Amino acid sequence: MIQDSKCKTCRRQGEKLFLKGERCYSQKCAMVRKPYAPGIHGKGGTKRRKEVSEFSRQLHEKQRVRFLYSVSERQFSSYVLKALAGHGGDVIQKFVSALELRLDNTVFRLGFAVSRSVARQIISHGHITVDGKKVFVPSYRLSVGQRIGMAQSSASKGVFKDIELLLKKHEISSWLSFVPEKHEGTVSSLPKVEDMVRLYDVKSIMEYYSR
Repeated sequence: MIQDSKCKTCRRQGEKLFLKGERCYSQKCAMVRKPYAPGIHGKGGTKRRKEVSEFSRQLHEKQRVRFLYSVSERQFSSYVLKALAGHGGDVIQKFVSALELRLDNTVFRLGFAVSRSVARQIISHGHITVDGKKVFVPSYRLSVGQRIGMAQSSASKGVFKDIELLLKKHEISSWLSFVPEKHEGTVSSLPKVEDMVRLYDVKSIMEYYSR
């Protein structure tokens, strides 16, 4: 079976980035079946191992986070550079908020979609509302207090056929609140910087763009 680019991206990064939803949790996941880099220099390759430079480490971390959120290089660099234009501790908070408060990420965090790519699709097709109005832009920036829900005309459609099962096993992020009976979430606070810093080397990303 030929793997697509999303599977190869995870294998190049050396970890699961959960780009394909449910498949990533199954034995069909490429990182389960082939947990090494793709190409002739992957498993059993003959390429001589090189010492990883600081630049390579920074690039790897930047790509890792960019692929995880499925953001283009142009968008990602814009988020970082705008954050760096700030001062002090606001830099990391601005960067984290830029990524986490994207509508596609928030829809994923709420459990309305199994992956960010699926979240982008259902947003683009008009299945998601913000404060009761349909929003078609996946990169739409949310603010504290805004409500995210399913469009009434879409609630009974196939795209949400497994929504109850998804929500039942999904853990909502701490900066979001959720009303199950309304299938509606609210941005209750800014995303937690600590959560992202614990998982990713944000400092390396900032240093990469500060060169």
